[in-house]
Amino acid sequence: MAGHNKWSQIKRKKAVNDQKRGQMFTKLIRELTVAAREGGGDPNFNPRLRLGVDAAKAANMPQENIDRAIKRGTGELEGVTYEEVVYEGYGPGGVALYIETLTDNQKRTVAEVRHLLDKNGGNLGTAGSVAWQFDRKGMIYIGGAGLDEDTVFEAAVDAGAEDVSREAEEYVVSTEPGDLHEVRRALGAAGLAVESAHLAMVARNEVGVTGKSGERILRLLEALDDHDDVQQVYSNADLDESVLARAL
Repeated sequence: MAGHNKWSQIKRKKAVNDQKRGQMFTKLIRELTVAAREGGGDPNFNPRLRLGVDAAKAANMPQENIDRAIKRGTGELEGVTYEEVVYEGYGPGGVALYIETLTDNQKRTVAEVRHLLDKNGGNLGTAGSVAWQFDRKGMIYIGGAGLDEDTVFEAAVDAGAEDVSREAEEYVVSTEPGDLHEVRRALGAAGLAVESAHLAMVARNEVGVTGKSGERILRLLEALDDHDDVQQVYSNADLDESVLARAL
């Protein structure tokens, strides 16, 4: 999971520290709208929407923005219709890429994603070309200040989690997708401060990337993540610490 977690850390820190917060809001609003359209506007009966609302609140999105996005999804307000499209491809060095998008124009999005890949040493693959290298998992992030590993591990096991790892200043708990909400609830009830939780595609095996190749992969990941239609980018790259330090 290391590669996924490192990239997630970079994105969260950038969202806090620079102008990407507005772009993050745009992506969150799209997710809320699609989640409400697919599963209804009540987060208590729509797990995907509940995750979206939690993420929006964690990002300090105003409640009125959340409510409007949900109402667009349920049809109470007019809005753009977004479709979910996944693109698969490769980055420099054969690194696998799994790119989730929400778009109102598939032709535009595929052309622009292909351009970003070509420009940064990658290429677009066919459906299924890299998906087999990833598993869908629930990911829960817990602030590590003042916590020892045994405490977190015992609480996670009792809650039904699959695994626990320490990444920098936080603990990362992984779950089966269907267990995410229950494990999160149990961790909170155990007194642990859950910072965020989401579903992710986690690489089964990672590829170590260093030096210039690492810098190229990081530029490609950032370019894709900056695209308005791209919701999430996952890779099997385990980025070198020196590359990550320059990114932050």
